[in-house]
Amino acid sequence: MRTTKSIAILCVLVLCAGCGGGSRIKKMSASSIVVAFGDSLTAGTGASQEESYPSVLSGMIEARVVNAGVAGEDTSSGLRRLPTVLKKERPDLVILCEGGNDMLRGQDTSITIANLNAMISMAKEAGADVILIGVPKPALFLKPAPFYQEIATGQDIPFDAETVSKILSTPGLTSDPVHPNASGYRRLAESIKTLIGKSQRK
Repeated sequence: MRTTKSIAILCVLVLCAGCGGGSRIKKMSASSIVVAFGDSLTAGTGASQEESYPSVLSGMIEARVVNAGVAGEDTSSGLRRLPTVLKKERPDLVILCEGGNDMLRGQDTSITIANLNAMISMAKEAGADVILIGVPKPALFLKPAPFYQEIATGQDIPFDAETVSKILSTPGLTSDPVHPNASGYRRLAESIKTLIGKSQRK
């Protein structure tokens, strides 16, 4: 009986660790600065600049949202670029969405993981909270690459695992197989707004 109870408790703890429910960020205000950092999914490829998720998100939350997305960027380039962005913007929150181009180009997963961890640590050292957005591995059925969950758990940061995969699996929300359209970016902005709201410290 005791063994069964112990296993049940362990399963609950594992599930809670996976959902990132304990991770918290500072409360947003009108003076807060949010940097959306990433590749074409952040830049807004497939829609107009005003329809990119950072632009849409800026109208949904009480903060200034900076679009720091660069189409075609991999995590190695992102790691080199991030210090300049952090120094210029001095963000309170960084929304990190990188890694898709690494997978498309067959980059060694260990390099991608190391780069993402380094970017998260760099942002934290600069005084910013971090939210991680997972992207799917190229496949017939899109699912988020599992290493995103491992990184988020290890770094104890809020994490959106499913939204990008769901958007790219829905024809009405895409402009091409790897980019959302305006409706898709709005869906992503809505999910991030919800995650920010759930993750803010009281």
